[in-house]
Amino acid sequence: LCCECGQFHLLLDNHLYNFQDEVDDELICHICLQPLLQPMDTPCGHTYCFKCLENFMQEYNFCPMDRKKLSFQQCHKSSLLVRNLLDKLIVFCPFKAECQQTMQRCELEAHLQNRCPGFKKYKSELQRKKNPISKGKEDPPTKVETNTPKDPEVPSGGSSLVAESSAAAVVSLGTAEPGLVNPAFEETEEGESLIQKYLPQRTSLVAETTTIEIHREDPEEELGMRIVGGKDTPLGNIVVQEVLRDSVIAADGRIAPGDHILEVNGVNISSVTHCQAVSFLRHPGPVLHLMVLQEKGFSNKTAQQDSTSVTNREVIHVTLIKRDRSEPLGIKLIRKTDEAGIFILDLLEGGLAAKNGKLSRNDRVLSINGQDLRQGTPEAAAQIIQTTESRVNFVILRQPGVQLSDPVEDGSTSNNSSSSSNGGSPVHHRRRLDQNHYRRKSTYQKGYISHEKTVAIKKEPKESLGITIGGGRDNKNKLPIYVTSVQPIGCLFRDGRIKRGDVLLSINGIDLTHLNYYEAVSALKSNAASHSVILKALEIISLNSPELSLDIKEQGFSWSPLWITWLGLPSYLHCCQDIVLSKGNLESWGFSIVGGFEESKGNQPFFIKTIVPGTPAFRDRKLKCGDEIVAVNGVPAIGMSNSELIPMLKEQRNKVTLTVVSWPGSLV
Repeated sequence: LCCECGQFHLLLDNHLYNFQDEVDDELICHICLQPLLQPMDTPCGHTYCFKCLENFMQEYNFCPMDRKKLSFQQCHKSSLLVRNLLDKLIVFCPFKAECQQTMQRCELEAHLQNRCPGFKKYKSELQRKKNPISKGKEDPPTKVETNTPKDPEVPSGGSSLVAESSAAAVVSLGTAEPGLVNPAFEETEEGESLIQKYLPQRTSLVAETTTIEIHREDPEEELGMRIVGGKDTPLGNIVVQEVLRDSVIAADGRIAPGDHILEVNGVNISSVTHCQAVSFLRHPGPVLHLMVLQEKGFSNKTAQQDSTSVTNREVIHVTLIKRDRSEPLGIKLIRKTDEAGIFILDLLEGGLAAKNGKLSRNDRVLSINGQDLRQGTPEAAAQIIQTTESRVNFVILRQPGVQLSDPVEDGSTSNNSSSSSNGGSPVHHRRRLDQNHYRRKSTYQKGYISHEKTVAIKKEPKESLGITIGGGRDNKNKLPIYVTSVQPIGCLFRDGRIKRGDVLLSINGIDLTHLNYYEAVSALKSNAASHSVILKALEIISLNSPELSLDIKEQGFSWSPLWITWLGLPSYLHCCQDIVLSKGNLESWGFSIVGGFEESKGNQPFFIKTIVPGTPAFRDRKLKCGDEIVAVNGVPAIGMSNSELIPMLKEQRNKVTLTVVSWPGSLV
């Protein structure tokens, strides 16, 4: 039985409705001969249901009415006027025996979920058949939900935290996104989530934690992976960007790009800065114990019977209040492979749930608004939340020692709203930019500032500059030229103003910012022969001096700047690349994003946080965790909020062009 229309039909078929009056022929789809659902207009002037047309176009390349040549990409949504006329058609409640109400078609789903006695009776009977013995032990935690007080408080015991507890790290993933991977709380214009629209209903995102023991013959040997993220970036947690070939990690074979590192040798690093995480992972030793969270992709596997006891766990009631029906809560839910039910994986920083501060990562959701979710799916929870007008009441189960989410810095819940669209996405009105660089208002990175300096040196003609360099626009990441070492034999060491990590902009007026490595070496050598040299360079300065030591730690010839320092570069030094993703109609893009404009933080870049195995983004292999999205289909992302960019990505049906800047992760 479909929970949206209350009738039986195949999952990929259109919803069915009992209309009160005869519907005008102009509003009928001439494929299914039913009133239009998600109407799509063809260039030749005909209108069909989205699903009808999509299925038809998979077999034919012409319009069903006039047989003119047609492709699905040429079609577009019907006007808002037509969609409103269709939504206002009057329908009967399908449960005629218990409910004789009529309503507009667009109101039926909310009626079934919240008010229909017939649908409520049907669900109760279904639950009894599925779980005939559930009445006994486990009902009380869910029942209490109906008596939720107006402003529930979390018991004080819930805030205790063992600093290095592995329980606190199980899925404690820092900041989050309102779901391109699991878009449970972002509605499309038709009121469907991306996964609900394109994937079978029982399909869920599955993740699991694993403890991995890495052995090194040489305790000082690099692990051979690059990492991004940290609590001082929108990514929040530490994510593996790349595993280097022939490295210790590659030989072990269990860690892959996209894995989230939660613990290092028993120390919880899920909420540390980038530099602190690098320090933990670079610590020498013959054995390294890592706890990682790995997303396994989408699974149709049904949940196992719940045998989890509530003993030694805490049942907590939390109420979140939405300003309107479409406001996202900023929560990402998953199923686990080894435990029934649904769990909170992530909380969007600045989102409604994070501001409330009472839900925590790894909480198990027992019920929402009184509906039992102990055997539920993330999609079922999304359905309940999306149809709720205002108050969303959670009953959750928490293990002792799991940390509560930190509230936003100013502690405000009324003035500091989440990143929601201001009544309609303005992205369609933005000007496309045909250029290589997409401007940011300022350099973003907290803790780092860039300072341009000019160094003029008098020298002997045969005296060398005494520096080695890295980068170049022919590099995989198209980096600017930077200094990898200053040798004690050259004039620059004597002068002391050029330091390792400085980005070289020009020498004697010759621009170095667009050169490849060998061109830059040639330019530096030829100009070093003169009596005087004028170098322009950009120094990236850490405002946190204790962490600066990581940058200057001697690492031989493998030294390179930390990932976080690249984020401090001004936009004119960014080298953008276009990545084109294609997908089928039944797929999601398979990546999630964080960042964007927030009232409390201003403009932040958008970063790729998650790439799900088995999806188009994963198969393409060009997009990496930590990549910064600067434009979508040529439309600049600067100034957009998360809730403006996500609908724009959802609208792209089969193809999208992402313009990204990719910085290499920190090597550990």
